[in-house]
Amino acid sequence: MSLRYRITKRNNSLKNNTEQYILQAVNTGTIELDYISKLISEECSLHEVDVKAVLIALGLKLEFFLTDGKIVELGDIGRFKMGFNGTASNDPNTLTPKRNIKKYHINYQPSKKLKQRLKAGVDTYKEGRRG
Repeated sequence: MSLRYRITKRNNSLKNNTEQYILQAVNTGTIELDYISKLISEECSLHEVDVKAVLIALGLKLEFFLTDGKIVELGDIGRFKMGFNGTASNDPNTLTPKRNIKKYHINYQPSKKLKQRLKAGVDTYKEGRRG
């Protein structure tokens, strides 16, 4: 398995809009729940429908616990927690969620095992060189 990349030109707004080039990861498609359920069912004694039901239930419980302020630890997958971006105020008494929270998001932290895998590096290849 390898990760595809391309070279992309960007303007650096912090350095007088000078042109710079970066390596950018290229997605090679989307894997959907049905396909993941099928693949997992082929590696265990559960039927594809049962695996899918568990994954759907996991998604529902993930949403439930995250919106309750919990950190959800999923072993070798990693951990998830809810966060938000907001605006500051000079007076703490004027802060309200409705006025000062602008956007909610999910923070993901890979497991120790996955971090070690990333630290070791991932094979990469330039777009158009290999299929």
